[in-house]
Amino acid sequence: MTRKFTPTPHDAVFKQFLSQKETAKDFFEIWLPNEIKALCHLETLKVESGSFIDEDMKAYQNDILYSLKTKKGKGYLYVVIEGQSSPDKLIAWRLMRYSLAAMQKHLDAGNKTLPLVFPVLFYMGKKSPHPYSTYWLDCFEDKSLAESIYTQPFRLADVTTLADGEIMQHRRMALLELVQKHIRHRDMSELLNEIVDILSYNEYTDNEVMTMMNYLIQEGNATNPMEFITEIAKKSEKYEGTLMTMAQALRQEGRQEGRQEGRQEGIQEGIQKGKAESARTIARQLLANGVDRAIVKMSTGLSDAEMNALMGLINSAKN
Repeated sequence: MTRKFTPTPHDAVFKQFLSQKETAKDFFEIWLPNEIKALCHLETLKVESGSFIDEDMKAYQNDILYSLKTKKGKGYLYVVIEGQSSPDKLIAWRLMRYSLAAMQKHLDAGNKTLPLVFPVLFYMGKKSPHPYSTYWLDCFEDKSLAESIYTQPFRLADVTTLADGEIMQHRRMALLELVQKHIRHRDMSELLNEIVDILSYNEYTDNEVMTMMNYLIQEGNATNPMEFITEIAKKSEKYEGTLMTMAQALRQEGRQEGRQEGRQEGIQEGIQKGKAESARTIARQLLANGVDRAIVKMSTGLSDAEMNALMGLINSAKN
């Protein structure tokens, strides 16, 4: 029996040779397409660390990444060794994942644009020729649909370009789109009538409305949030009870007093204190109504410790 001194001898010998700059240069002179080779300054080849590989990809470390200068800026040449007796049908997707990881590493280094990454599969398996496509879109069950998606600009849902009247026709999306269109630019109280009209569709759950009101308080520019929520409650029959309860709870927590206390630095401190109190109050209400903990945490910005404390209070109240 032949003894193997390394667990992956094919990979080891390949890396030993291709880690040498001059050998790698010869490799790329042979295997790169002429149009790609014409862009590359192969004399600038440098072996890069493979530490960018994410946790899910660590099983496939039979690879070498090179950086080099190109006529289009810094680029990367990526070689993956495919030495398996059973070739990987999704090898093209693996090459794409490696390429994206290399691009991310490039961005993490402070660069502002994506680099050119040209992957090369070095195959020496038992089955000849290599049986599977290296075009990553062939990995999809419906290639033509995949091409229509991934060779075109991605869809942009830009609510900033929509007229408010158009948004008002979007049923369950209307409240989210209207508020997020204006959240950074307008006093939310200016949209009171539109919000009331949207709520009149009766399309939303109490939890959705509570979450949105919390968002308005946390991120919006309403001059008087308490008065704003109270006015919405008075004009929204279905949600009146929910919103009035929220307004009363916030008032009891001292949000209104927090926003009014002190001047200059005291005002800012009071606003921050009020926001924190309102977040805890609304989070408690949402949790008590069965809203998923992760959603509550995301919408209120509370820490795990604060969430645990609230859950303890809720459980104590139940007992």
